[in-house]
Amino acid sequence: MASILDNINPTINGLPVYQPGRPIEEVARELGLDPAAIIKVASNENPLGPSPLAVEAMRVAVNQSHLYPDGNSFHLKNKLSEKLDVKSSNLILGNGSNEIIEFVSHILLKPGDNIVVSEYCFAIYPLVAMMMGADVTTVPSVAYGHDLDAMLKAITPSTRIVWVANPNNPTGTLASADEVKRLVQGVPSDVLLVMDEAYYEFLEEPFDLLPLIKSGEMPNLLIMRTFSKIYGLAGLRIGYGIGHPDFISALEKVRQPFNINSIAQSGAFAAIDDESHLAATRKVNVDGLRFFESVCVELGIEFVPSFANFILIKVNDGQRVFESLQESGVISRPMGGYGLPEWIRLSVGTKAENQLAVSALKKVLI
Repeated sequence: MASILDNINPTINGLPVYQPGRPIEEVARELGLDPAAIIKVASNENPLGPSPLAVEAMRVAVNQSHLYPDGNSFHLKNKLSEKLDVKSSNLILGNGSNEIIEFVSHILLKPGDNIVVSEYCFAIYPLVAMMMGADVTTVPSVAYGHDLDAMLKAITPSTRIVWVANPNNPTGTLASADEVKRLVQGVPSDVLLVMDEAYYEFLEEPFDLLPLIKSGEMPNLLIMRTFSKIYGLAGLRIGYGIGHPDFISALEKVRQPFNINSIAQSGAFAAIDDESHLAATRKVNVDGLRFFESVCVELGIEFVPSFANFILIKVNDGQRVFESLQESGVISRPMGGYGLPEWIRLSVGTKAENQLAVSALKKVLI
C-alpha cells in the first residue's frame, strides 16, 4: 500500500537532526535530579539573564498579547537603524538568526548549487543547504578556525553562499581583520558572503564591516547578529540581518508574516538601551574565560582560546565526560556532532556556576 512517507522530499532522507543543548527540566526528569540543583553551561546563554529593561518592557507588552504584532517591526527596526547608523531598509528580522539562514538559503539555493563553509562551522549552515538539495564544500580548518584564504579558493561557478561565523561557534576562534579584508575583496560579486556576528559584542576591538553596507559598495555582503547572546534574550528567538536594501527586499518575500512576536519586539527594543547590562555581561565573560583557561593550564588540558562566551576543552571522550557531568548536575555540550568527539564546550556562567562546573569536571578527569 502506498504511504505518505513515500512522498517525503528525498533531500530529507539522511538529513541529520540538530541537537541543541539540553534543557534543565529535561535532565532533571531523566536523572531524577532537583532542577534547582542543576546548572546549564551548554548553550552560550547570558548567565546574568535578560536585560532588566527588557523584562519590564515585556511585562507591559503582555497586556497587548491578544493583538497581532506589528508585522514589519517598525519601531524595533528604527531603533536598530539608529544604533547601527544604517537605514531600516538595510534590516531584516528573523525568529532567531536561524530563520535568516533559512531566508538566504530559500532565495539562493537549488539542487546543484554549492555553499562553502569551514570545518567546525555552525551546524545549521550545511543542514539548511542540504534541505535545499545544494552541495556543501567544507574547507579544512586551521587551528580550529577558518582558513579564509582557502575558502576563497574553494569558490566555484556553482557557489552561491560563503558562510563565516566570526567569532566562530563552536570553537570560539576569530579570523583577523586582514584575513577578513582579503575574503571580502576576493569574493565574486555573484556570491553572497554571510558574516555571522552572533558574538560580535563580546569583542574588545571588533572589525567593523558595516561601512561596506552603508556605502552600498558590496551588495553581496550580509551581516547577521542576534539578541540571544549578550542581550540575554535567547528565549525570545530574535536575530537580524544587515545588508543591501535590494537583497533585503528579496529576503522579505520569503519571510512569514508576524515572525517576530510583540513581546520579543518590545524586549529587544528596550534591551538596546541597557548599556549597564551589556557592560556587566562583558565583565562576567572576561572573568569567566580567564578562569576556565587558568584551570585548563593548571590541569594540563588542551583548550582553544576563545573570543566568544564559551570555551572548547579537550577531554579525550567528550560524550562520556558530558554524561558524567550531567549526572553531577552540570549540563555541558558534547562536540561529537561537530566532528570533535574528544571535546566538550562550556559556556561562561556566573562565578559560582563556573566554579561548580570546574569542580565537577575535575572529579571526572582526575
